[in-house]
Amino acid sequence: MLKYRLGCAVALVVFALDQLMKWIVTGPMGLTQIGDEHFFLPIFSFTLQHNEGISLGLLNATNPVGRWLLVALTSAIAIGVAVWIGREKNRVDQGALGMVLGGALGNILDRTLHGYVVDFADLHFGAWRPFLIFNVGDAAISIGVVILLLRAFVSRKDQAKGNGPEERTEHA
Repeated sequence: MLKYRLGCAVALVVFALDQLMKWIVTGPMGLTQIGDEHFFLPIFSFTLQHNEGISLGLLNATNPVGRWLLVALTSAIAIGVAVWIGREKNRVDQGALGMVLGGALGNILDRTLHGYVVDFADLHFGAWRPFLIFNVGDAAISIGVVILLLRAFVSRKDQAKGNGPEERTEHA
């Protein structure tokens, strides 16, 4: 159980922050209708969106069957990530996997309770929006995946230089 501790702790923090922010936006902040907006900074606002699909609006689930298929698919992925956390020895990778797991669990809960995922973070520069509207869970998933990819490239580079796994684990 000790080997799961870091990844599970990170997952729990991400999940809690994701749900807290969704509650703040839809509760005390009062964003209840799709498109409701609360300006926070000149380049960032809270804008309520209901995402019925997955990343980038793919696999839209506009009916109950699609909804539960997405819940099943994302749950299977979350289980795979949880198993990976238990097998991963590198603490950075455990933390990154915890970010992915926590974000996935937050979005799974939303889809289960509401039929959609609550998105609200809207980064914009004037009319230009480099990202779709997202939530804390989405951001954590994206950051976790980037960390995993960067670590994979660094590990390959170390192996190409002739450093064995023993040298890498000391620095990880």
